[in-house]
Amino acid sequence: MRSRLVIAFLAVSALSALITALLTFRQARAAILDRAQETAVRDLRAQAGSLAPDVPLPPTTQDLRNVVLQLDRAGASRGWHAQAAYRAGPPVAGQPDAPELPAGLRAAVDARGEAVYQRYERYGRPWLAVGMPVLFAPGPAGGAGDPSGLAVYTSFALDEQRADIAALVTAAQAGAVPALVLAVVPALLAARRVLRPVRELRGAAERIARGALDTRLDAVGGDELADLGRTFNTMAAALQRDDAELRRLEAGARRFAADVSHELRTPLAAMSAVTEVLDEDAASGRLDPDTAEAVLLISDETRKLARMVEDLMEISRFDAGAAALHPDEVDLAEAVRKTVQLRGWTPGQVTVDVPEGLRAVLDPRRLDVVLANLVGNALRHGGVPVVVRARTSRDGERLVIEVADHGPGIPEDVLPQVFDRFYKADSARARSEGSGLGLAIARENVRLHGGTLTAANAPEGGAVFTVTLPLRGTEDPT
Repeated sequence: MRSRLVIAFLAVSALSALITALLTFRQARAAILDRAQETAVRDLRAQAGSLAPDVPLPPTTQDLRNVVLQLDRAGASRGWHAQAAYRAGPPVAGQPDAPELPAGLRAAVDARGEAVYQRYERYGRPWLAVGMPVLFAPGPAGGAGDPSGLAVYTSFALDEQRADIAALVTAAQAGAVPALVLAVVPALLAARRVLRPVRELRGAAERIARGALDTRLDAVGGDELADLGRTFNTMAAALQRDDAELRRLEAGARRFAADVSHELRTPLAAMSAVTEVLDEDAASGRLDPDTAEAVLLISDETRKLARMVEDLMEISRFDAGAAALHPDEVDLAEAVRKTVQLRGWTPGQVTVDVPEGLRAVLDPRRLDVVLANLVGNALRHGGVPVVVRARTSRDGERLVIEVADHGPGIPEDVLPQVFDRFYKADSARARSEGSGLGLAIARENVRLHGGTLTAANAPEGGAVFTVTLPLRGTEDPT
């Protein structure tokens, strides 16, 4: 941006200098030529006025030649070429190489009855031709004299004037380069002055993006950049207020969830104990069919509610930073098989593809939670069989676990939200076996190990969840 500002400044400076030079050149050129014309008219009028009383009327050709010769001698320093004519007669020149008068000059003099001048080109050189009528002396009443019918003309080259004009052009060209060079200094200063607030604004925006919402700019002055700085400060203050309010609301929501989960835990434990007894009565046939069906329904819903409360308690511990990690060296193949067996999943539902002897330092309980949530989610929403694979990364430093199903996959618009709490891809599916927190809990457990959990669709179809964990313990348990 600095280079563009400097170039723009130089362009404006060059354009301004060019316009100024052109206007100055035109005025100076007009002044030089006007001065030459006025001097020629004045000198010719003075010489013609001094010779006119001695010219007999009507004059002969020799009389006209004598007038012309005297005019040539009077204007020898100018290089005049004089001519004279009487009424409609041909002009008489005093020199054989006298130039021909420009077309229309005689007619203009006769028509206007006053001095007339005309510039023209002759052999590539600028010339000036001046013509004027010779008047009789004014009468006793004063005023202009009457036309005598005699007209005198002179023409001369404007070489000196052309040289003066060329000198002006040369001087303008010679001064343009230093002017542009000198303009670089104010251009750089102006660019620096303009860009400094922009750089400060960019730095402040970057600090805001990093979370420093208390960032403010020193907006001094009344120009547009100062107004922009004040607008930025207003925006930053509003962001800080909104962030504080959101944090307060989020903290309140987390406390509410934790408190509700804690309060529900005790009565749910009692309800679960009672439903277990009722389940036994229903299974033994001591209850009539309608009552047994109702008991089984209540028992199933109680277990779902208990799982949801446990999940809420777990996610609340993550939010409060109270989740603890208890790492131990784990045989991964054995850990995966144990998870599958404890949930009662059959080989037709879950296929384990984990090499024997693959070991990692992990929290066994939390690894079980991660695998159970991922496989359970794949069984509910994907297609069997669900395949659990494990391998080490190319650098040998990380463990990679993949849980893939053979279902339709995850819609592209759903992928960014699959780990959100209580998110459901199908809004019409109001109820499900899960709490809506399983994937979120799995991701938090992976993060606690310093790893990552991602979701994608396999090229051949089906969803793939990939867990990446350090082989030798946590790297950044945040």
